[in-house]
Amino acid sequence: MPVLQIDHLTKKIGKKTIVDGVSLTLNKGEILGLLGPNGAGKTTTIRMIVGLMSKSSGNILINGVDTQTDREKAMKSIGVIVENPDLYKYLSGYDNLIHFARMSKGVTEQRIKDIIALIGLEHSIHEKVGTYSLGMRQRLGLGVSLIHRPSLLLLDEPTNGLDPAGIRELREHLIHLARQEGVGIMISSHLMSEMELMCDRVAVLQQGKLIGIRDLSEVEQAGDFKVQFEVDRPEAAVQILQALTVGQEILRDSDHIVLRMAKSRIPEFTQKLIGAGIQVYGVNTLKPSLEDTFMAMTEGERQK
Repeated sequence: MPVLQIDHLTKKIGKKTIVDGVSLTLNKGEILGLLGPNGAGKTTTIRMIVGLMSKSSGNILINGVDTQTDREKAMKSIGVIVENPDLYKYLSGYDNLIHFARMSKGVTEQRIKDIIALIGLEHSIHEKVGTYSLGMRQRLGLGVSLIHRPSLLLLDEPTNGLDPAGIRELREHLIHLARQEGVGIMISSHLMSEMELMCDRVAVLQQGKLIGIRDLSEVEQAGDFKVQFEVDRPEAAVQILQALTVGQEILRDSDHIVLRMAKSRIPEFTQKLIGAGIQVYGVNTLKPSLEDTFMAMTEGERQK
């Protein structure tokens, strides 16, 4: 059973549709990224899931529980951080954890110790939160959201304001939570490079609509590859490759030649070059980036 299932989720304000019939699922131990430009509906989607905003129509199931018919039970499975976590700066990190632990039943002292170790704040947990860096506050906020052992974690732009070291720390903690703790994580962010390093799948929103979901492990296999050949005679190599790929754009940079082709044709092209007496020093496949995939999906949608 998915930890989260949303079906035709819609939000309208007046005559404007903010989220338009979005349907997707999130599985246990999976990190799903929400991608899209400002105004695409990412934050609105997350706010509707956690009940901070009412939905106009559609269904939201958390571990099979409908948030409309049994909201209290459904919300017990959720941890959430919407932008910067709300913490008591005049209290220590430890006292913040104690305070929020009292809001949930069955949180033991051992659970609090485990959370402190998980977020890596053992040496500063008894210091006041007001002295924490932004990255430390984000980690403490993550700990607060996990104190009641949620199966679903929702994060809206959690890397805002973090420096590169803080972003990396947060990424490592989230991957650990998904892989080792089995938590399903949905995260929205504008940082596509981070999403590519962190997520298993990405859902692309544009103008409130879900225009596609991509499994990042399969992006590399989708369609053609950009292939780079390093050769000793690039002019001759270009002529041979042009004959093999009529009408295909071929880019040349010094001794490197780049063109797009099916992966299965790489041996054929390499043999043709070697057979013509051209020295081939290297052949590299250039994996398409998440940005390439995102731009291709959104451009296709704009042209409809």
